Amino acid sequence: MIIDDEPDIRELLEITLTRMGLAVDSADCVATAEQKLANHRYHLCLTDMRLPDGDGLQLVKLLQSNYPNTPVAMITAFGSVETAIDALKAGAFDFLSKPIDLAQLRELVETALQLDSAPGTEDIDQQSDFLGKTPVMRALRQRIHKLARSQAPIYIQGESGSGKERVARLIHQLGPRAEGPFVPVNCAAIPADLMESEFFGYKKGSFSGAVTDKPGLFQAAENGTLFLDEIADLPLSMQVKLLRAIQEKSVRPIGAQAEVPVNVRILSATHKNLLNAVENNEFREDLYYRINVIEVQVPSLRNRADDIPELATVLLQKISTEYQLPAPTLSRSALDALKSYSFPGNVRELENILERAFTLCEDEQIELSDLKLHEIQSSPTDSDVDHKARMLDSSKVASYDSESSSVSLETYLSDIEKKAILTALEETRWNRTAAAKKLGISFRALRYRLQKLGLDQPGSD
Repeated sequence: MIIDDEPDIRELLEITLTRMGLAVDSADCVATAEQKLANHRYHLCLTDMRLPDGDGLQLVKLLQSNYPNTPVAMITAFGSVETAIDALKAGAFDFLSKPIDLAQLRELVETALQLDSAPGTEDIDQQSDFLGKTPVMRALRQRIHKLARSQAPIYIQGESGSGKERVARLIHQLGPRAEGPFVPVNCAAIPADLMESEFFGYKKGSFSGAVTDKPGLFQAAENGTLFLDEIADLPLSMQVKLLRAIQEKSVRPIGAQAEVPVNVRILSATHKNLLNAVENNEFREDLYYRINVIEVQVPSLRNRADDIPELATVLLQKISTEYQLPAPTLSRSALDALKSYSFPGNVRELENILERAFTLCEDEQIELSDLKLHEIQSSPTDSDVDHKARMLDSSKVASYDSESSSVSLETYLSDIEKKAILTALEETRWNRTAAAKKLGISFRALRYRLQKLGLDQPGSD
């Protein structure tokens, strides 16, 4: 249904949508629209903001209240960003600016019509990487389901390791863009001088080394979702360009003469307090309000400790499957310790702790001592260091020069571990039981490391 009091616009929209093979109804005021909504089921409503007997926001709120499964898109005046944001916050699916771009109109309609085939609420509960029966998790899943049906920009706030990217992926997977790409971007990992080319792409010959055309991240996410993680780390100069790309729904590759339209949904996240960054002039206020149309708070793991038993079971099964070893259970004391631990690294830290305990435990049961929580609590930075580093001789680690070496720390540590294991195996003629004793680790831990490092081969036990 098209709701607009200007006959010319109604006719233009009716012709365009009819040519798409759609049945179209229309209304010229709020009262007529309400009457038709009561008697018919529509797959999409397009409403102008200004109407003779009210405004489009009334209809957005009416549809949200009485017809929540019917998406509504707002038609706003050119440059009325505040109006568009108000509509999105009220529950509008998306918006179009006048003069209406017919290509954008067709894209909006096609996306909205895919909502009927989008997964339902029960599909969220079946996501093995987003478990939890606590009230905060149930509320979050319901919110995700609702937000997946919108095209509003969403800002995801949460501590490091709490699952912000998982939330973004679920919003994408449960929405009408699920068949399109999900492109996650760590804004903090892109060098400042490469940001524009990475985001917007470039044309062949636009600078030295540009031997071919290269699409940017916006083009890579076409018809899908662009997830901007750690958006607070974007430099101010890039924030200006990002704001324009979001508002205009188009980008200009470096060296291009014209802008290229893009059809992407923007989701963003950071572990920092973005409002504080705005107050400190580190983040643009206009961009903040553009990306933070709707905010989602991801709870920390310590605020949903009752979910830890279920999470731990699933994570241990995942680890054991990956290394083709039996899944251990947690002793009562180990489980109680996990439930009372603060988890500054949240779910990511829980997985790291369990993976380490998996290698240390005996008799298929993880005991309190296998968790090594006292080591973590005694060192504030310990959770950020791979557990392998703690097994190395400190003099060897000190010899690593991170500034001069071209090898990553992870690779360097893996090489040292591999060399130590190979030496022990050779000295014991590949008797793995004897090698494990020589290394001071359990036989299970050695098996785990052999598989992880690709060293597993037939040998005498």
